[in-house]
Amino acid sequence: MRIDRFEDIIAWKKAMRLTVTIYKQFNHCKDYSFRDQIRRASVSITNNIAEGYERNTNKEFKHFLFIAKGSCGEVRSMIHLAHSLKYISPENYTALHDEAEEISRILSGFIKTL
Repeated sequence: MRIDRFEDIIAWKKAMRLTVTIYKQFNHCKDYSFRDQIRRASVSITNNIAEGYERNTNKEFKHFLFIAKGSCGEVRSMIHLAHSLKYISPENYTALHDEAEEISRILSGFIKTL
């Protein structure tokens, strides 16, 4: 499959959906530092995929995909914390965690391909 723009990348699409979900899920969270950090980490996934793609070299793209993967790990860690602090229901925890884990796997595969 040929990728003509970063918006075509499956990991970017899934990460964008995750980011929107996180924004909505934590919209009313009164722990502002937690809310802001999980939002920043989720946005970092999409932005690093986009920035890396726009660099036009596989070496730089791969570097930014590693950063995106790290941000995905940060989001997963914060999802665990949100669950422990009862900021989210067990069902939302499972859905968010599974989605973030899938994005991480996709990024790993993409990195290996490059």
